[in-house]
Amino acid sequence: MSATGGSRAIVAALGANMAIAAAKFVAFAFSGSSSMLAEGVHSVADSGNQALLLLGGRRSKRAATDEHPFGYGRERYVYGFLVAIVLFTVGGLFALYEGYEKVRHPHELDAWYWPVGVLLFAVCAEGYSFRTAVRESRELRGEQSWVQFIRRAKAPELPIVLLEDFGALIGLVLALFGVGLTLATGDGVWDGVGTLCIGTLLVTIAVVLGIETKSLLLGEGAGAPDVAAIRAALVDGDVVTGVIHMRTLYLGPEELLVAAKIAVRHDDSAAEVARAIDQAEVRVRAAVPVARVIYLEPDIRRAEPDDSSDLAANQSS
Repeated sequence: MSATGGSRAIVAALGANMAIAAAKFVAFAFSGSSSMLAEGVHSVADSGNQALLLLGGRRSKRAATDEHPFGYGRERYVYGFLVAIVLFTVGGLFALYEGYEKVRHPHELDAWYWPVGVLLFAVCAEGYSFRTAVRESRELRGEQSWVQFIRRAKAPELPIVLLEDFGALIGLVLALFGVGLTLATGDGVWDGVGTLCIGTLLVTIAVVLGIETKSLLLGEGAGAPDVAAIRAALVDGDVVTGVIHMRTLYLGPEELLVAAKIAVRHDDSAAEVARAIDQAEVRVRAAVPVARVIYLEPDIRRAEPDDSSDLAANQSS
């Protein structure tokens, strides 16, 4: 992910959410709408989340140390996981609690024009933030669908902002639904129902984010296209005749570790093998630019992959 593009989307979302949160709390103070309170807390949680993403991006740029020889790139995943926790606890669970209380003890809305006006303003602001995130994501998304992009992206910031903004827009529609039905029927229960729907939405998004960022924290390897490109780049057909086995691991969103055992001929000199390894590293970095840390171990292939008889004999012995 481009650091500039990701930061631009995060800053746009942060500015929009801070303005929206202030407006929603004002509307709640004048109207007493629980949907507005839940949406205000939602916007505060989102603002805190964007601050966490910016902090994670900054801390991940620290230089490698003896204690962390591969650097701090995966710290962005840690802060992405914290975002999921904040969204679940502060946003989702609070909205569910507030909605439950409003359904139990409904009351009519005062000064209805405040929540309606603020919600319409919030739709415009969130729409701008969502549009910015979509625009910044298009180049990285390529031919993938939006679902595939969110599931496969190694940089957590843009998928998180996309999901947050998309969820915020749906939440605003739900809040308008609750406020509108309350005004139409005079029954404050609908305001509580809208708040419960908002809480359910936020918990669902938080769970999705938690699952995806947990996978990145555990350590993900390169995708199938990149693995195929790396394998092809390693083999030159002269000194490097094949790849015996290979492992990849993302050390951060923009840094991939490649470790491979490569097959060489038994009569190649050490100088020829060393030169071939250097050339293989250059080819791999040209094919997959994020492959920045490469460890190659030369070995002599003792049996062809399809030599099942020798393999069976070795196992039985």
